[in-house]
Amino acid sequence: MKKWMLLLALLLPLAAAGQGVSRKEYVYRADDAYCWEKCKIEVTAPMDGAEHPVIVWFHGGGLTGGHYATPKTLAESGHVVFSAGYRLVPQVSVAQIIDDAAAAVAWVFAHAEEYGGDLSKVFLAGHSAGGYLVSMLALDKHYLEKYSIDADKLAGVVPYSGQSITHFAERQMHGIGALTPTIDDLAPIAHLRADAPPLYVISGDRELEMNGRYEENAYFVRMLRLNGHKDVRFVELGGFSHGAMAAPAHYLLLSYIREKTKKNR
Repeated sequence: MKKWMLLLALLLPLAAAGQGVSRKEYVYRADDAYCWEKCKIEVTAPMDGAEHPVIVWFHGGGLTGGHYATPKTLAESGHVVFSAGYRLVPQVSVAQIIDDAAAAVAWVFAHAEEYGGDLSKVFLAGHSAGGYLVSMLALDKHYLEKYSIDADKLAGVVPYSGQSITHFAERQMHGIGALTPTIDDLAPIAHLRADAPPLYVISGDRELEMNGRYEENAYFVRMLRLNGHKDVRFVELGGFSHGAMAAPAHYLLLSYIREKTKKNR
């Protein structure tokens, strides 16, 4: 049995997120001291009810910074939200960070029902670096397969302003500049397939996004469609920069979840 499956006793209660909501924290991976520090997951869940949609949220920060935290809009949505941290570059490689994200998703599948979550309604979402991570998990199936999870069973994947080419943190480790596009095995767009889970790709304003991120995502969506993916959509949040677009994107995520879960009833 994996170490992270044995850590349920490591519950660290936090202050309640609000009336009728509980918030708890766990360690999902404990391979070494750095994992103990970074590989934590915060669970925010309604106090009652069952068969709630589940959101697995990954923070941004360029894969070099940031910290797990549950956005207030999502915490108050009535869904079960798992906000996952992960190790960072340069202490670990980008591939190891993607593996952390996969391990976090596997932990969610193992425990979501304890919080009233419905495993048929699991959505992955993240902003910036977090958007990159969820795109990689959705398209390159081997990361979740390592933990016996089929990526195609995800109810939906919603990257906010993520990278579809190789992440700039990986490029920087090889001396490649942030403005030099690169596609290799660590690029979501290198794993396009028609049978991927539903995707809802969200970008900030094309004139305010960082380093052509709107165009990068528009091409990503176009190529998904040309490769036969039938359930992908794309929206540009006009007037919002890369950092500011996350707040309005939360409402699009929640609307998307309502639409998708109604279809499954």
